[in-house]
Amino acid sequence: MQGCCVCSEEAPKYRCPGCRSRYCSVSCCKKHKEECVQKPAPHVTDAAVSPAGRRETPFPKRDFLDEDDATDRVPEQKLKLLGESEELKNLLLNPHLRQLLTNIDQAEGREAAMKKCMQEPLFVEFADQCLSIVEPEEKENAFPE
Repeated sequence: MQGCCVCSEEAPKYRCPGCRSRYCSVSCCKKHKEECVQKPAPHVTDAAVSPAGRRETPFPKRDFLDEDDATDRVPEQKLKLLGESEELKNLLLNPHLRQLLTNIDQAEGREAAMKKCMQEPLFVEFADQCLSIVEPEEKENAFPE
């Protein structure tokens, strides 16, 4: 896999929604965003409708990953760990956090809503907790047991 498109030093963890370039951190994201010429694809809200007229999915079309995004998928087994986390459950008891998550889910522009929520320390704590569960950091300089 290629390194970060900005610093080329770290393994990329994130992807630009506009040009699909990969970067490793928030600081690299900010640098890339200043230089990125492509804008994110417009939000598609129409749910797929079957020939019988039934809605096949309540999710926007852009929420489905294409083959290129396979590396960004979180395995189902790791997603189940989110439901088992007591720390995460405790955070979700907060009605303000639940409202923030609802706002993101119902927003027309989810990227903008997410960016706004990232200014809230409670939401950042929630996001960090989720990431620590699905992508635990390996201890640097750890000796094998």
